[in-house]
Amino acid sequence: MRVLVVGAGAIGGYFGGRLLQAGRDVTFLVRPKRASELASAGLVIRSASGDVTLKDPPTVQADKLSDKFDVVLLSCKAFDLDDAIKSFAPAIGPNTSIIPLLNGMSHLDALDQKFGRERVLGGLCAIAATLNEAREVVQLAPMQSLNFGERDGKTSDRIRAIADVFNSGNFGATASEHIMQDMWEKWVFLASLAAATCLMRTSVGNIMASPGGKDFLLGMLDECSAVASAEGHAPAGPFFQRTRGLLTTEGSPMTASMFRDIKAGQPVEADHVIGDLVGRADAAKIPVPKLRTAFTHLKAYEKQRAG
Repeated sequence: MRVLVVGAGAIGGYFGGRLLQAGRDVTFLVRPKRASELASAGLVIRSASGDVTLKDPPTVQADKLSDKFDVVLLSCKAFDLDDAIKSFAPAIGPNTSIIPLLNGMSHLDALDQKFGRERVLGGLCAIAATLNEAREVVQLAPMQSLNFGERDGKTSDRIRAIADVFNSGNFGATASEHIMQDMWEKWVFLASLAAATCLMRTSVGNIMASPGGKDFLLGMLDECSAVASAEGHAPAGPFFQRTRGLLTTEGSPMTASMFRDIKAGQPVEADHVIGDLVGRADAAKIPVPKLRTAFTHLKAYEKQRAG
């Protein structure tokens, strides 16, 4: 099975690197600068699960991409999606499966429209990783997982084949029969954390230690959950209890990556992660005042950054 990993940053570099380490047929679609870095230093992973240097990993640049691949693993940010689609389009054949690891849901519509719904699986990952100054992939915490599945919940031959390949990477690959629920639950958690920590510009622990902080955090979770419920994917059971616990842990240093991007002056996924929820809330006539304020805050940041 031929796997094309779009990008070799923290996410694509980690999961693609682990598959390459396991001897799988992996190629990274990268820009010229990243291609040069990988050619000279290799793909380096620093992790408690084991360090590895993969010398001269297979790479291709968009203008040279012509081969068809069995699986495309897509790990770009939402604001890079249009460019990414153009770059990997030549790799899509009649039997190619696309596994997007983006947050939220709106990317599915864009991919469906371009390539056809039958080629687009559901997918999500959980990992804390970054590129350090040496452009090495650094895993920051032990958690690592990658879920994928047919969006109708069926277990197909292609899902079994992908699972066989991905399991060799030893990164917690899971073929899910409820991938859409998984994606919605991640979105609820991520949006609640991002909206709260970006709006307050601080950690969960500092919000919890402030007057009204706990009510604010739980209110944000309730608003995001209400939108998911209206879409037929109500968060419940162990997930909801775990999320509620994470968002109300006293002294927690946890912040969203979106907040860290703001601190670094980087672009953010305001529309994809927060704005789309606000739009769905409006369509369902659900009041989301906290979420709406957070969205306005993020859009103001984008205006400031652009100016």
